[in-house]
Amino acid sequence: MRYTSSITAGSLKLPQSRAVARVLLRGGGEKAWQAAIDTDNVLQAKSPATRRSLAKLIRRRLTSLPPSLLKLVRDGSQREATQACLAGAVMDSPLLGDFLDLALRPLYRTFKTTLSRAAWDDYLEACHGRDPDMPRWTAATSARLRSSVFQTLAEAGYLDSTASRNLQAVHILAAIARPLADHGTPGRYALRCMEVAS
Repeated sequence: MRYTSSITAGSLKLPQSRAVARVLLRGGGEKAWQAAIDTDNVLQAKSPATRRSLAKLIRRRLTSLPPSLLKLVRDGSQREATQACLAGAVMDSPLLGDFLDLALRPLYRTFKTTLSRAAWDDYLEACHGRDPDMPRWTAATSARLRSSVFQTLAEAGYLDSTASRNLQAVHILAAIARPLADHGTPGRYALRCMEVAS
């Protein structure tokens, strides 16, 4: 199954991603990981269940990145870290990546200025043609997915806000593009999806 609802667990979560990147780069194995998440509560989440699900999501995203981008999540500027986090999110969620590639790219190419809410429903319907095993999500789940994806696009600069949803040009930094281009098929996929505004 290509498309899952994993992105409902969160948008880019940059501060939390920086915290997880620090833990991953320190190493120490599973004991150190559990201590950082459960004992030290580096994500500063009140609920243990929320803490663990968010940590799992962010860890999965960040461990898909090349090492240089993981370091940029931890130490880079806000723009560098945001683009690195987006790359991880795209590699983790083809639902997000394909939305950039297949729904947003045509808007930029035809000089549209806004992203409509209906574009999400049209995209989901088209996804069923590409992935017959994709679940038929409830209206509530679809709305949560749309909210997470649109929030991610706003955090990454493709939208000016989730309210007006005006499209903005995004230039992918060389420090992000080069490692992704050298990171095999997943990296090249992420880079193609992220370069929709180029």
